[in-house]
Amino acid sequence: MADSKYTIIITGSNAKMLSGEINTTLGGRFMTAEVYPYSFKEFLSVHKVPVSDLVILSTEERAKVVRLFDEYLHYGGLPDTALLPAKRNYLSSVYQKIYMGDIIARNKITNTAGIRVLVRKMAESVCRPISYNRINNLLSTVGGKLSLATTIKYVEYCEDAWLLLRLRNYATTLAEKEGNCKYYFIDSGILGLFLMDKDAMLLENLVAIQLFRLYGHDSDNERVFFYNDNFEVDFYIPEDELAIQVCYSLRDEETRKREVDALMKLPKFMPCRRRLILTYDEENTIPDTYGIVEVIPAWKWLSV
Repeated sequence: MADSKYTIIITGSNAKMLSGEINTTLGGRFMTAEVYPYSFKEFLSVHKVPVSDLVILSTEERAKVVRLFDEYLHYGGLPDTALLPAKRNYLSSVYQKIYMGDIIARNKITNTAGIRVLVRKMAESVCRPISYNRINNLLSTVGGKLSLATTIKYVEYCEDAWLLLRLRNYATTLAEKEGNCKYYFIDSGILGLFLMDKDAMLLENLVAIQLFRLYGHDSDNERVFFYNDNFEVDFYIPEDELAIQVCYSLRDEETRKREVDALMKLPKFMPCRRRLILTYDEENTIPDTYGIVEVIPAWKWLSV
């Protein structure tokens, strides 16, 4: 059909074929488009909030946008959740029937308890660099003991199904890049199924997914990184010389110092045209010898 000049679109998710296998089958005659859950701009559009007006919000309109952002933060951007009243029930169903069903069925996993525990432990460790050995040790502490090889396979299965997305450290060797990564969930609503009162982790997960949406995420992912070399910066995008910290609130002095100091140190080691701290709803500018560190509400950054 391709030879006859037809345009063919293949989409969807099932337990028999994933995007990597489709690419192999089609032998190079394709272009891949990554489809993510709703961005916050799309989420606002569904709720009839004009994004173009966000720069001139009244107090009442700002409160509405922040309320919708809080909903988006906790329940994510899967399209069916946007207007559903029972969002958590739907998210649980998607996770149990689609993600777990696909991963378990297509990979013929017999230790279903093991992979469920693995996903839960990955959720509890989201936003922090974690090695395969560390994941394996965590599983052992809760009675879900797996071999290291099996643990690695299970993580890869979750990545193949786009449940987990991997982020590598820019400031390390190739071997370390592969073995000590951060992992984020494709949707904060799915992640929220495993977390209680962890809004800071949900916020960073939202920012990670937005960066993947903007810059792409393939198996190599050579566009979005974190930086960790004696100090850590949550995200670094080399092509735009952009550094981002995510912090729910800077009101605590110790937290503020940690987040700001890392961004003030980074220009000594990496080119930085822009440095951001994304918060839940705080805004400011912090000057230093390299320019300014911008403090921006995440909802406002996500709406640009």
